[in-house]
Amino acid sequence: MSEKKENNFLNEKLIPFFNKISSARHMVALRDGMTAAVPMIIIGSIFMIIGQFPVKGYLDFMASIFGPNWSNVVQYITNASFHIMGLVAVAGISYSLARSYKNIDPFSAMIVAIGAFILTIPMQVGKDGGLLIPLNQFDSSGLFTALLVGLFVTDLYVWLMHKNLVFKMPDSVPPAVSNSFAALFPGAISLFVVWLIRLGVEATPMKSIPNVITFFLQAPMSKVTNTLGGAIVIELVVCILWFFGIHGANAISGVIDPVLYAALSVNYTAFKANKPLPNIITKTFFDNFVRIGGCGATLGFVILMVFVAKDQEMKALGKISIGPAIFNINEPVVFGTPIVLNYRIIIPFILAPMANIIATYTAMKMGWVAKTIGIYPPWTTPPILSGILSTGHISGGVMQLFNIVMDTLIYYGFFKSMDNAKLKAEKEMEQAKA
Repeated sequence: MSEKKENNFLNEKLIPFFNKISSARHMVALRDGMTAAVPMIIIGSIFMIIGQFPVKGYLDFMASIFGPNWSNVVQYITNASFHIMGLVAVAGISYSLARSYKNIDPFSAMIVAIGAFILTIPMQVGKDGGLLIPLNQFDSSGLFTALLVGLFVTDLYVWLMHKNLVFKMPDSVPPAVSNSFAALFPGAISLFVVWLIRLGVEATPMKSIPNVITFFLQAPMSKVTNTLGGAIVIELVVCILWFFGIHGANAISGVIDPVLYAALSVNYTAFKANKPLPNIITKTFFDNFVRIGGCGATLGFVILMVFVAKDQEMKALGKISIGPAIFNINEPVVFGTPIVLNYRIIIPFILAPMANIIATYTAMKMGWVAKTIGIYPPWTTPPILSGILSTGHISGGVMQLFNIVMDTLIYYGFFKSMDNAKLKAEKEMEQAKA
């Protein structure tokens, strides 16, 4: 295949295909729904750091001022924010999906989806006759249920609305009231369908909808993703999509992030109970130890551009990119170099994050580096600091420093080839002008 035909295939077939998938309304809804939960996770992580910062002198000092139970009081905010991932996700997914359809009130659809989500949760009757709701289903344990309910219940609701099964109010009625009554029949039918599904599941040995989802989806996916091979496959897909100009992490986040957040939440629970942390592969594993400088681990590449480049264009781009790269934003270098569709740089762009995965996984598996404890520093937190915060130990920062040096060495040979080629072209251009 000639280069021209190959480029035509990429531009006319492959890239539009991946763009179509990543921009599909259900993929966008999944991504936006998970994104909606991130601020609450960060807030909970901040107060977790305050309440459980792993320095004994700090903990003793705070206890001497605020009393022995001060940490539990601080954790009220963590419990109120970190542990509602599922609830926020179902609301965000439903709202985003409903908003993508015409003539649908997204707020009403979201309320129905939240009701359907709660309907899937098995409840018990307390001694006083009140209902006891297992709150763990509101956090990462219920993420897959939230994902499915947010998509399918919302689609059912929209379909019923488009069938005109609505209770119409006079034009004089305010829109907020009119929308609420319009949702009456579609909402009732949607909840009735979920109720029937629940009754059917309760008649089986599975007993509850969350048990079915855990057995058939969450548990198998967790076993795959929480392995070295699973992590490599995930990042390989992300890097390949980025190579074609598609935001790889966003494209697959709706499917992968629920598993990674769930693994992080399990680590948090174990950390609070002073038990061994079970998971290595978590959301913070990728954000803080693999994608250093952004997808492709491009911080090492940018460092070379700033300090080693001889070509003036490369050096100038490096100076522009170094600031964002420190905060893990690499669009300037990805599109400015460019890395997109640049066959000279695809090998280190894939190899560097793969090396980060293998090195970090091995170090955590061997116990040389602490595992991620459940704290979720914002993905824009600079390396070294984010490593210490996410693991609660200085070894996390040391691991990141090791990865940065390793990434720089991986990029070096390919960078020199590009730099020399650009420098040669620059000199030839100057000679042609002379």
